[in-house]
Amino acid sequence: MMLNGKKALVTGASRGIGKAIADLFVANGAEVWGLDLREPADLDERVAAAGGRLHWAVADLGRLSEIDGAVKGALEQAGGFDVLVNNAGITRDGLSFRMSLDDWQKVIDVNLSAAFFVARTVAWDMIQKRRGGSIVNMASVVGIHGNGGQANYAASKAGLVAVTKSLAQEVAARGIRVNAIAPGFIDSDMTAVLPQDVKDKMLGAIPFRRFGQPADVANAALFLASDLSSYITGQALPVDGGMFM
Repeated sequence: MMLNGKKALVTGASRGIGKAIADLFVANGAEVWGLDLREPADLDERVAAAGGRLHWAVADLGRLSEIDGAVKGALEQAGGFDVLVNNAGITRDGLSFRMSLDDWQKVIDVNLSAAFFVARTVAWDMIQKRRGGSIVNMASVVGIHGNGGQANYAASKAGLVAVTKSLAQEVAARGIRVNAIAPGFIDSDMTAVLPQDVKDKMLGAIPFRRFGQPADVANAALFLASDLSSYITGQALPVDGGMFM
């Protein structure tokens, strides 16, 4: 029980990586609040399986006006969080010279701006309550190495790494750690839509010769959320099967 008695907020917890993180945190003793665009269809089943230690808040993270109320409401219900995982993210891929302003801005709003505002609100609450804590931001190897056709996504994730390092410096003295995870190619709804030739090319670049699973990222999030990483902050941990060694 690596998170026994802890309270955690996980954004984008409806499916994929976010769901894997929320479920693993519950399995390790945490009480979890999911924050997403809508309640998942199987929420009642998940709450029952979690023994009532899974709760839900709804907000469109692409609308900054909705974020403050949803996060503060969850904070009030929980009495404060020990862990935040900023996992929510979207893609709107396209070559740079064909990318619309809307596709650029929407990705920046959800992946970067929303993560910043959620982290800022939760970190300030941690400081006021003098409870310390761990914040984990979901970046990407694309934010470190770039990727053709994903200028908006890469920019949002690179910005999130920078936010991670900056916020880590600001709150370390208050006992709050801030780290990022940089997943590589992970089997998820987001990557399922890619053409097969793109998947084949990516698989050839992974030394492990397999795509990552949501559980691989969830395990890294559990490590960074737990006391096992109590002397680690300001880092971006690649979970990419050796794709970029």
